[in-house]
Amino acid sequence: QIRLPPEVNRLLYVRNLPYKITSDEMYDIFGKFGAIRQIRVGNTPETRGTAFVVYEDIFDAKNACDHLSGFNVCNRYLVVLYYQSNKAFKRVDVDKKQEELNNIKSKYNLKTPEAP
Repeated sequence: QIRLPPEVNRLLYVRNLPYKITSDEMYDIFGKFGAIRQIRVGNTPETRGTAFVVYEDIFDAKNACDHLSGFNVCNRYLVVLYYQSNKAFKRVDVDKKQEELNNIKSKYNLKTPEAP
């Protein structure tokens, strides 16, 4: 019975990928560590160079994260993190709050104070 840290999960978030990497190449790199359920490579301007890798087993995901973080692919060093939904949605919440604030400012014709 091995206890893992709470952030460890089956879903990995990968950054700093070469833009031209294919799904097959991703399976070659990440498949060495265990059975993969799904790989999603970012294809929009905001998500290029990132991917999500979902493993069947949490221990395979931990092994991949431990071994592939800093791995060199086409002269780029991979950043491999455990996906954390609370952090992912925090950014969306901040953007939404800023938009609401801007709407209120424009509705009441308020100006942002100038910095000294």
